Amino acid sequence: MSTQSNKSSKSTDKRRVLTPEALSMMDSIARSGSFAAAAREIGKVPSALTYSVRQLEEALDVLLFDRSSRQAVLTAAGQELLNEGRRLLQEMDAVANRVRRVATGWESQLTIAIDDAIARRAVFDLMEAFYSQRLPEGGAPPTRLKLRVEVLSGTWEALMSGQADLAIGTSAQPPGTAVVCEPLAEMEMMFCVAPHHPLARLPEPLSAATMAEHRIVTVADTARSMEPMTVGVMPGQEVLTMPSMAAKLEALLRGLGCGSLPAPMVRRHVEAGRLVHKRTYEKRRAFPLHYAWRSTGHPPAKALAWWLQQLQSPTTRRALVEQHEGLLL
Repeated sequence: MSTQSNKSSKSTDKRRVLTPEALSMMDSIARSGSFAAAAREIGKVPSALTYSVRQLEEALDVLLFDRSSRQAVLTAAGQELLNEGRRLLQEMDAVANRVRRVATGWESQLTIAIDDAIARRAVFDLMEAFYSQRLPEGGAPPTRLKLRVEVLSGTWEALMSGQADLAIGTSAQPPGTAVVCEPLAEMEMMFCVAPHHPLARLPEPLSAATMAEHRIVTVADTARSMEPMTVGVMPGQEVLTMPSMAAKLEALLRGLGCGSLPAPMVRRHVEAGRLVHKRTYEKRRAFPLHYAWRSTGHPPAKALAWWLQQLQSPTTRRALVEQHEGLLL
């Protein structure tokens, strides 16, 4: 009887310490690399974080951090807790958002995450059309729209964590995920350099070895929990990382490096002679883009349903990858 009671008590202790706050603390320490930096981020003193970590370690009967290192280096057990903790936090956020959506036919807020390669003009046209609706009961839809701009895996992460209700411009659906994923359009990429860049004068197609000798401009993946993606960078190649497609375009125009961008985004610059399109060993590069939303087992609420209806139009889908001219945010 006492043995069973002790086991029950230990299980309760583990559940008591494995709180969202404790999991968020582990994430902050791992991301910042030190207890002091994490304490500043959270707004606590380092000793409070040290005490909380010790409580976790005692309750779980494991060491989470390597005490022989001056930095906050996770043990194998600590890394496992971090990975599972991030997943649990994403699920908690997703559950909270689903509960709010169930309460009303119209969502109080609809968050749309778009990949940075999506044409802003088409997105703004859709938002304008959404707010132009007039409901039978009078007025525009009560749903507040929130737009997020992400890059690569960051678009999926926003959706999977419940921070976004709709993701536009995703890659193919990750295996085993509870989402609905539909094809959007094909995005053609063009490898470009400034006219004064050394690669502009070399014969085509450019070889991989030749391209690797020159700095490439990339856009940073915005994922924080999921594994970030790197596209087009060769081993040993010098890299200039930009925060957005617009910044990457500016870097290419200034000759700071080479790189690929969506063809509709750079075509006018190529035609005007501000950029030179170079054929490479890869020949034509094109990637299928998708749009996705979480599968809840229930019909989408009214705001999401409206956006999904618009995305069924081939004209709308085409505009989302082509209408780049004149608007880069």
